[in-house]
Amino acid sequence: MLIGYARVSTLDQDESLQTDALKKAGCEKIYTDHASGAKEHRPQLDRMLDTLRKGDVVTVWKLDRLGRSVQNLVVLVNLFKQRGVEFRSLTEQMDTTTPGGVLVFNVFAAMAQFERDLIRERTNAGLQAARRRGRKGGRKPKLTSAQAERVRELYDSKAVTVDEIARQYDVGRTTVYRALDRAKTQTKTQK
Repeated sequence: MLIGYARVSTLDQDESLQTDALKKAGCEKIYTDHASGAKEHRPQLDRMLDTLRKGDVVTVWKLDRLGRSVQNLVVLVNLFKQRGVEFRSLTEQMDTTTPGGVLVFNVFAAMAQFERDLIRERTNAGLQAARRRGRKGGRKPKLTSAQAERVRELYDSKAVTVDEIARQYDVGRTTVYRALDRAKTQTKTQK
């Protein structure tokens, strides 16, 4: 049985390019995940692995859809081999039943890992450069420092509940608790 596996990193991305190609290749069943390829366990990948039988052929549109870490790709392909399952990648025209296909698999797996390492390196370099320029990462707090201090005063007074404070400032309970922590930290640093 030809079994397809598709993956996109976020819910915003569309997997139809992959699923269309897998259907055209003859895949009878397609498993689709919305998760990072760096994750070893993904719900649909795990479900697919549970259903594989000897003689099945796992097919992906592109190698990096199965995984981005060389170690993870090698583990998966070895698992397929142990179960008598073949592996094919449509874009790279890879078929692990042949010696040439195994070579191509190892080359592309190394390239996927290299690409991931480059992305991580560029991201870290960009963050460090931003920090040197005085930028801090993350979202801006929903409440100003003055509002956080007022939230702390209201909370300490015990006259109102956290839910009432949240409604008053039109924020969630979690934001109130973050503001309390921030106010507490600011109070400590001022002493």
